[in-house]
Amino acid sequence: MREGMKRTFSALLVCASLLVVAGPPAVAVAPSPAAYAVSDLVPGIPGGPRRAEEGDTPDRALMPRIPQGRTAEDPMPRRPRGRQWHIEYVPRSEVVRRGTRASSCSRSTGPYQRQAEHYLRRDVDGRQSMGDCRAIRRFQQMHHIAPASGFAGPVTGAVVRLMRAKKDPNRAGHCPERPERTACVDLDRQLMWVQQGEQVIFPPVAIRSGRPTMETRTGTYRIYLRHRSHTSNLYHTPMPFAQFFDRGEALHGVYEDIYDGPGSHGCVNLTWTDARKLWDVLKKSDIVHVWGRKPGV
Repeated sequence: MREGMKRTFSALLVCASLLVVAGPPAVAVAPSPAAYAVSDLVPGIPGGPRRAEEGDTPDRALMPRIPQGRTAEDPMPRRPRGRQWHIEYVPRSEVVRRGTRASSCSRSTGPYQRQAEHYLRRDVDGRQSMGDCRAIRRFQQMHHIAPASGFAGPVTGAVVRLMRAKKDPNRAGHCPERPERTACVDLDRQLMWVQQGEQVIFPPVAIRSGRPTMETRTGTYRIYLRHRSHTSNLYHTPMPFAQFFDRGEALHGVYEDIYDGPGSHGCVNLTWTDARKLWDVLKKSDIVHVWGRKPGV
């Protein structure tokens, strides 16, 4: 009988040892959505919705020359054709063909996930969810960002930054408050607005400043020449609603996507529509104050 008890006790010890080694049963954990850096991304629509009249318009190397007998009040520059879409940068696996739409919500976490979550009043955890994606997708559709897949890439991040600046663009106080009209050019956030004293008289809009090695010069200047239908005398490309403030550097419109490419050759680019509106706000001798540094240059 003692021998039988010993065998039973030994068997119980072995079972207990196996339970300790095996531990509790495994619990299934949902995989985290893939997270991407800006450097991992490519244009979400190859080539983008280009227009025939498009062309980069970087005129900073030469002083503008107005042909004799012409005035700065040239005829109205030609309008862009069709709606301007902003092409988001996405993971390679989420690129869509030109002329098509994103068929499903992105499961990937973009580099501007937290900023989008905060602005859209989602739980800020920096991880993509189906609810996040639907909210981001609606935001992208509202602001003509394509593909509207809900991926929080750099273009979505830039538009979020613009929308957050609308309420109080000069909150940090970088643009001096003067009684004169002042065009405030914020290279850090890639925004500009116009203020007079404490009042914002032209709301913040997106800009595209100088690319690496051709940065827009910082400082305080005055508009010395306005030419509504200017053509670059260096690159022979259109510069609609050009307002020159520092040698060949000007505020002017472009026909391409304002968020496309690494930047200008020094000018401060605006959308055609924003440049036209700005033309009616600023005058010759108004102040242009430029500060900061374009991200990535």
